[in-house]
Amino acid sequence: MDTQTEKCVLVIDGTLPLGLIANTAAILGITLGKHLPQAVGPDVRDKSGRAHLGITALPVPILRADRQTLRALRRKLYEPCFAGLIAVDFSDLAQGCGTYSEFTRKAAASPEEELSYFGIGICGAKKLVGRLTGNLPLLR
Repeated sequence: MDTQTEKCVLVIDGTLPLGLIANTAAILGITLGKHLPQAVGPDVRDKSGRAHLGITALPVPILRADRQTLRALRRKLYEPCFAGLIAVDFSDLAQGCGTYSEFTRKAAASPEEELSYFGIGICGAKKLVGRLTGNLPLLR
């Protein structure tokens, strides 16, 4: 992944409780990592010779949005001009399920417009990601 031309961001509902923000970020990060293995650098060794697994080689800012903005962002990501981006979302439906099979069953029975998004991870062309998220503040 070229950090000069590509960007990765997480956009999370800043009104969520801290634990749910952390959980949302972790889930989005793991899923993006699966789809972007080239974004993870090689393992490293410290001066003592101890190994440390590689971490992401590019920055991943965490941005803040409200639920309405997340919904609008998710809808935009369905537009053809953003088809080249990798996007993952995490919703109230997913968070409320105890197993993945429960999630897949409930998702298949739930219209998209009924989902409430907790967060969205987006990676791809820096210009496209910036066009979608450039006006959002950092989550602090």
